[in-house]
Amino acid sequence: MPDVAELVLRARRGEQAAWDEIVERFAPLVWAVCRRYNLSAADTDDVNATVWLRLVERLNTLREAAALPGWIATTTRNECLHLLRDKKKQISVEDIDGPDERPELDAWLLMQERHIALRVAFRELSERCRQLLNLLFAEETVRYATISAQIGVPVGSIGPSRMRCLDTLRGNPALAAFEEES
Repeated sequence: MPDVAELVLRARRGEQAAWDEIVERFAPLVWAVCRRYNLSAADTDDVNATVWLRLVERLNTLREAAALPGWIATTTRNECLHLLRDKKKQISVEDIDGPDERPELDAWLLMQERHIALRVAFRELSERCRQLLNLLFAEETVRYATISAQIGVPVGSIGPSRMRCLDTLRGNPALAAFEEES
């Protein structure tokens, strides 16, 4: 599966398959953000179409290709708010349902957005970091000696390697939008 930066580069060259992959991969993120604002199905479709149009218009201006998930989430939020403001101008306030007030749903949706961004960032780690972190954070505890044998790293290097891998993961632009919210 290609990483986000590669997909963006291919989409900039006009490859339809890259565009299809971007939409398929990040459409659930657009839907989740729209759901936070309790939009109707028709309004969600409008926001969805607008977000992808904005991406087509602005793909070449994206500074950091790996930050695409954060850009999509932010653009979707902005389009939802724009749509709600326009609706407010058209009908009375009593007729508008505001954003869903159920905090547990908002928390769940935010968690889903973070999971998507984390999966994107994790895919962009080196193979060695992915292996190391998968072993260290597996359901069952794996001994350092076993990890050392499996990935060929001295036992004494596992801790420092883990820290470097986690620092790389934290520094990924796909997670930047969520660090600001925390």
